[in-house]
Amino acid sequence: MVDTSWKWDATLFAGSAAYYARGRTPYPTALGTALADDLGLDGTGRWLDVGCGPGTLTPHLADRFERAVGIDADREMIEEASRSGVTNVEWRLMRAEELPAGLGEFRLITFAQSFHWMDRAPVAAAAHGMLTADGALVHVHATTHRGIDGGVPYDEIGELVRSFLGPVRRAGQGVLPNGTPGGESDFYRAAGFQGPHRIELPGPVVTRDADDIVAAVFSTSSSAPHLFGERAQEFEAALRELLGPQPFHERFGDIALDVWRP
Repeated sequence: MVDTSWKWDATLFAGSAAYYARGRTPYPTALGTALADDLGLDGTGRWLDVGCGPGTLTPHLADRFERAVGIDADREMIEEASRSGVTNVEWRLMRAEELPAGLGEFRLITFAQSFHWMDRAPVAAAAHGMLTADGALVHVHATTHRGIDGGVPYDEIGELVRSFLGPVRRAGQGVLPNGTPGGESDFYRAAGFQGPHRIELPGPVVTRDADDIVAAVFSTSSSAPHLFGERAQEFEAALRELLGPQPFHERFGDIALDVWRP
């Protein structure tokens, strides 16, 4: 369940973009290879990354296409992405709800950890109409800010966040007491997509230090820097004290790529 009274606003990830590179574990190289093999990507066509963030998928897929477009509703995310140095990607500050926005057709459209923030029915319908006849939509299921094993005291971190921000999960200017919504498959099917077939990739094991974990915490909507206001430095100091000096060897969950066809 999700609180249907929650509305998106531009502060959702305010201040988080700068923490992504350090705090989010990169997608494995195998992701690009797996999609290229499955979809027959050969350097032709165009790719649209919806909710691209700071360009997290770019290193894995940009060279599989002639051109690509990344869109995101957060200005800082787009600014970070534009510094990636990839020359065949056009970055656009816009919400997914503005699609199709005259962007044309695409061979691949991706949603990587982003679809749940959108008005999903119209966005899925718009994406369906933007695919070429042989195109595909790929929904990336992954959790890259925290692992599933490795000794990081995530329960205690959650308690610390709540001690600063209150007991109900924050998200932009609103709250999400029941978390973000699921059931994305229903929206894709209602929009006319068929499938999916799933590609699974093993999660990595990564050694991370306190700087990495602090960045990961600040990279999320529920503990974005702006939420702490003048107490941001106080929160970070308390978080570092909780983490201590030791490194953590985290095992991350598997990554699933759901491939949908129009």
